Amino acid sequence: MDGLAAPQRYWAFAAVMSTVTLATMDATIANVALPTISRDFRATPTDSIAIVSAYQLAMVVLLLPLSKLGEIFGYRRVYLSGIAIFTAASLACVLSHSIAMLTVARILQGVGAAGISSTNTALIRYIFPQANLGKGVGLNSMAVAIASTIGPSFAGIMLAFASWQWLFLINLPLGIVAFAIGWRNLPESDHAKQRFDIPSALLTAIAFGMLIVTIQSFSHPTGWPTRVAQIGVGCGALVWAVRRQLGLPAPLLPVDLLRRPVFGLSVGTSICSFTAQMLAFVSLPFFLERNLGLDVTTTGLLITPWPLSVAITAVISGRLADRYPASILNCLGLAAMMAGLVLLGFLPPHPGIVDIALRMALCGAGFGFFQPPNNRVILTAAPRTRSGAASGTISSARLLGQGTGAALAALLLAHAGAQGAVLSLFAGAGFAGLAAVLSLLRAV
Repeated sequence: MDGLAAPQRYWAFAAVMSTVTLATMDATIANVALPTISRDFRATPTDSIAIVSAYQLAMVVLLLPLSKLGEIFGYRRVYLSGIAIFTAASLACVLSHSIAMLTVARILQGVGAAGISSTNTALIRYIFPQANLGKGVGLNSMAVAIASTIGPSFAGIMLAFASWQWLFLINLPLGIVAFAIGWRNLPESDHAKQRFDIPSALLTAIAFGMLIVTIQSFSHPTGWPTRVAQIGVGCGALVWAVRRQLGLPAPLLPVDLLRRPVFGLSVGTSICSFTAQMLAFVSLPFFLERNLGLDVTTTGLLITPWPLSVAITAVISGRLADRYPASILNCLGLAAMMAGLVLLGFLPPHPGIVDIALRMALCGAGFGFFQPPNNRVILTAAPRTRSGAASGTISSARLLGQGTGAALAALLLAHAGAQGAVLSLFAGAGFAGLAAVLSLLRAV
C-alpha cells in the first residue's frame, strides 16, 4: 500500500514526530544540567560528563544493528520498543540517587533513543504516499533540527524553575501518549527473510563506538597514545566488518547501498553539513560573549533565528524535493549556509542586533533547505526492503557529523582562544562548501 489513509496517517506521523523530538533533545539537555547534577551527587566534572557521553555512545553503536532488526522484524515493533525503553529509562533517571545509577539509566535511554532514531525515517516511507514523501521527510527533518538546537535553551528555562529531575520527568507523559498513539496507528512494514548477523553487529558497534570515543577525547585531556590505540581498534573492527559483509545481499553495515554513488555522496553531504552546523553551534556562544561582549540572555536570543529559519525552510524544501532535483536544492541551501557563516566571521567589533540576527537566519535557512531533500534522496536511493538501513544511516551520519564538529570546535577553542571561535565559523563555512560540492557531484 502506498502510504496510510487519513486520519491514520496524521496520527502515526504525530507519534513519530513527538518521540524523535524527545530522543533528539535528550542528547543535549543534560549538558546544561551537568553542574547542577554534579553538585547534587558531589561528583567530579569527569564523572558527570559520562551522563552525556553514555547516551550518545549507546545511540551510535546501536543505530545500525537496530535498523537491521527493523528490516527483519518490522520497523513498528522496533520503534514501539524504543519508545517503551526510552520512557522507562527516563523514570529511572528521575529516581537515580547516585551518579553511577544515573549513568546506567542514561545508557538505557540511549538504547531506547536508538530504537526510535534508527527506524523513524523508514516508517515515514510507509506512512506517506510516494508523491508526498518529501513533505513527510521535511517535517521530520524540521523536528530533528529544531530539537537538536533548542535542547540547551529548553533545559536552561526548566532549570530556572525546577530541579534537574524535571528534564527527564517530562518524558513520561509524552512517551506514554506517543506509545498509545503509535500502537494504534503505526503501519506494519515488509519483513526481510534473513537472520540477524550478531558478529557483524558487534564489529560495527566496536567500530562506531571507538570512533565516537576518539572524537569525544578531543574535549578531554586524553593522551595521543590512547587516541591512536582507539583509532586502531576502530579501524580494525570496521575493516573486518566490511570484509565480512561485502558478499551479503543485505548487510547490516550498508556497504551495498554505499556503493551506489547517489547514496554515498548524499551520506557524505550529510556528514559535512552537520559538521559545519556543530562547528557553529559550539563556537557561537563563545564568539558572541567573548568576542562581541554580549550577555548570556542576548546570546541565546540571537541564536534563536537559526532554528526558526530551519523550521520554516525545512517544510518548504521538503515539498520542493518532491518536484525538483535534490542536488540543486542542496547546493543552493549549503551555499547560503556557507555565506552566512563567512558573514558571521567577518562581523565588526560592535555590530547591530539586526545584523547578527539576519546572518543567523541565513545560516538556518540554508541548512533547512539542505536537510529534507538530502534525506529524501538517501531514503529513496535504497530499495523499500532496505529502508531500515537507509534510516539508520541518516541518523548515523548526523551523529558522526555533530561529533566531528564539536571535537573540531573544542580543539580550535582550546588552542586559539578567542580567535578559535572565529576560526570555527570559517571552518564550518569550509565544510558547508565541501558539502555543496559533494551534492553537485550527484548531478554529474
